[in-house]
Amino acid sequence: QVQLVESGGGLVQPGGSLRLSCAASGSIFTIYTMEWYRQAPGKQRELVAAISGNGRTKYADSVKGRFTISRDNAKTTVYLQMNSLKSEDTAVYYCHYVHLDHWGQGTQVTVSS
Repeated sequence: QVQLVESGGGLVQPGGSLRLSCAASGSIFTIYTMEWYRQAPGKQRELVAAISGNGRTKYADSVKGRFTISRDNAKTTVYLQMNSLKSEDTAVYYCHYVHLDHWGQGTQVTVSS
């Protein structure tokens, strides 16, 4: 069984920063890709960032240069550092373990003044 627990969401002003964490437990194999998705109200869930087991990353065009995904395999934790936040970044952010197509419960990020 796999458990993914996201944390770090909250309310932040435009231009601010947040760091999301996704703590994984259970049958997690660190060689597999982990992803962050987000879903805004009335919109489809979209891929924000991904990191492979060897640390290769990719980002949605909308967050390139502002967001950084990283992982600590010893802690089986994935992070999403979000800087220069904009109102359009407001969404529920989900962690996704690709190998077993397993999702966390999500954490709310609200960017508003």
